[in-house]
Amino acid sequence: MSTGAGFPDRTEVPSVVAGPENAVAKALLVDDRKDNLIALEAILQGLPVEPVAVESGAAALKQLLIDDFAVILLDAQMPEMDGFETASHIKHRERTRHVPIIFLTAADRDSHLALRGYAAGAVDYLTKPFDPWVLRAKVSVFVDLWNKTQQLHAQAEATRAKESALRAVGVALDEAADLLRTAQAADGAMARSQLDKALDVLARARREI
Repeated sequence: MSTGAGFPDRTEVPSVVAGPENAVAKALLVDDRKDNLIALEAILQGLPVEPVAVESGAAALKQLLIDDFAVILLDAQMPEMDGFETASHIKHRERTRHVPIIFLTAADRDSHLALRGYAAGAVDYLTKPFDPWVLRAKVSVFVDLWNKTQQLHAQAEATRAKESALRAVGVALDEAADLLRTAQAADGAMARSQLDKALDVLARARREI
């Protein structure tokens, strides 16, 4: 794979903000040639994304069992398991079926390669040599989408936690009300005991808020 000679003199693609809790998006780079992987890592340098490079489709499938990825850059033509077969496995797994795949391939000798890529589930297809800044821009879009999704998941989790706390407070208030009614109907030590219990329940409810 050749990505073109050097980087064009252009304004750098703006970096996107990392997701919640300092989570960093990851990009899976899949190519059977180590020099191509080094080139891809250089292209992505400076973006808020952690590149994870592997040299085969089988290695990519194993890595996808370990990590979650914002985008996959997948070489179409590899020995043993090629990019199309790898993409097919990725799209048949529940965990990874929605991870966007960008196919990368050498000069287009087969006009049907792009169609095969899209049929295998790719969201984009770039022919080498490609413009590094175009690839950076595309990766930035998917990293941004990943970060926004992580933020939405965090907000949803926070909402669920608040709802759970409110339900606990409601239960505590009902319990305190029952204890106060019991205290009202009782005399002496029993009334004081029930009142103390009610105050303790209300204190616990306050801590939940």
